Amino acid sequence: MHTPPRIAFQGVAGAFSEQAALQFCPHAEAVGYSTFQEGFAAAVSGACDYACLPVENSLAGSINQTYDLLTDSVLHVVGEQVVRVEHNLLVVPGTKLADVRRVYSHPQALEQCRGFLTRHGFEAVTDFDTAGAAKLLAERQENGGAHGHAAIASKRAAEIYGLEILAANIEDTDFNYTRFFILGADEVPRGEGEHKTSLVIATRHRPGDLVRCLELFPRHGINMTKLESRPRRDKPWSYLFYIDIEGHLDDANVQAAVTGLMRRAAFVKFLGSYPAAPSVSEVAS
Repeated sequence: MHTPPRIAFQGVAGAFSEQAALQFCPHAEAVGYSTFQEGFAAAVSGACDYACLPVENSLAGSINQTYDLLTDSVLHVVGEQVVRVEHNLLVVPGTKLADVRRVYSHPQALEQCRGFLTRHGFEAVTDFDTAGAAKLLAERQENGGAHGHAAIASKRAAEIYGLEILAANIEDTDFNYTRFFILGADEVPRGEGEHKTSLVIATRHRPGDLVRCLELFPRHGINMTKLESRPRRDKPWSYLFYIDIEGHLDDANVQAAVTGLMRRAAFVKFLGSYPAAPSVSEVAS
């Protein structure tokens, strides 16, 4: 382990992924990578101690790239973080709202602020990342090419790149949260508080096989909090099912359910047991 620990994330400084990484470990060194794959590979190789990657957004749904990377991975889920996504219109200091013509950001951020952009008649321009759009805006300022341009990004991005928040919380709905997995090479011992366990399974092509697998959870008093299907990359028209349940693998009822899954499913992979993140209501407060 590095001291302080290094946590890989996708994006540049000021990204919501960086915020999640620093929530997990405030004294960590957050290291940005261009793609999910590169951040993931950094944790696998040991260049970083952990990777912090998004798995789902409360508005847009699951982020399939992360799940696909996990399927064949040697990494374990060792934690989760939930970040409240607050979008802000960032500009070069001194820019007025009437000066803005084009707004740059990640496609998802632009879509989540569609109402604001439409009301003001702004042209939406896609960029690879929210914080990346803020960084490029600051660089355009240095080259004298930022006139009429703005970016949608976080408050932290504004602080890092010397930009001004012209309008805050411009998203169309405030119920906007992203859940992140913290991935590491080693499992973590069970601690205090509530835990979750993540699994991936495949079932046989027989009537009722998925139901026979899932019924094990209520039978053992376990609450399932997520079920997501993804196509298998080695078998056409076959699917993997990603499952989150409440509880830790060390719990007797979870052990019993997983043992039952191993008997019934065609394939079972344990992704990790980890401390549950605070609820959305706690994050909002």
